[in-house]
Amino acid sequence: MSAYTRYNLNMQRITETELMAEPTQAKAYAEANFESAHQYFIDLFQNKFPQLDISNEVLDLGCGPGDITRRFASAYPAAILHAVDGATAMLREAMRLNTQNGLANRIELINTCLPNPTLPQQHYHTLISNSLLHHLHDPSTLWKTLKQHSKPLAKVFVMDFMRPDNKKKAKMLVEQYAANEPDILRKDFYHSLCAAFTPTEIQIQLDECSLAQLTVEIVSDRHMIIYGIL
Repeated sequence: MSAYTRYNLNMQRITETELMAEPTQAKAYAEANFESAHQYFIDLFQNKFPQLDISNEVLDLGCGPGDITRRFASAYPAAILHAVDGATAMLREAMRLNTQNGLANRIELINTCLPNPTLPQQHYHTLISNSLLHHLHDPSTLWKTLKQHSKPLAKVFVMDFMRPDNKKKAKMLVEQYAANEPDILRKDFYHSLCAAFTPTEIQIQLDECSLAQLTVEIVSDRHMIIYGIL
């Protein structure tokens, strides 16, 4: 049985709101401790693209309050980040924290939405995204945006949740990883798990968008990554 077959599951996807626009929601995410998951994003990126020297602009789609953006900027001190989010409240928190961490001059925050985001430049050598895909009602929006804004041989790295096989399992994951978090984060985590895709669904999306060169890999009991060179 393949890894993909194991995740051809029974629970149907339940979509959630595309934008996390409430100020209280943005504040909760800005104050949350995502050290483990977000540092894992950076570690996995460096593992998949070892010895990569980034000295140009990086596009970060769905940056939220910017924790991964800041971690990426710290990991690659010569990079400039163009960080995109459609929620003004999230970007307000990101600006505060970027300034607090001395990174405001290296992270440009862009309030725009997919598809057809308004960006400072048309194409990028490196494109990243964390936990945006499961918010999108039409997942092809992300894949088409990545294609549209990639330079030849661009590095692409996407991380997102993986839908469990039933609601009971989703609730168990919430209890396992977010038992001590505020209620708003626990609810959002549960809804995100229910809105996430399976690896098989992701592979179909990539095939339909002519992105079969990207690899889908399960990296935890709740995460998968999609990465490669375009």
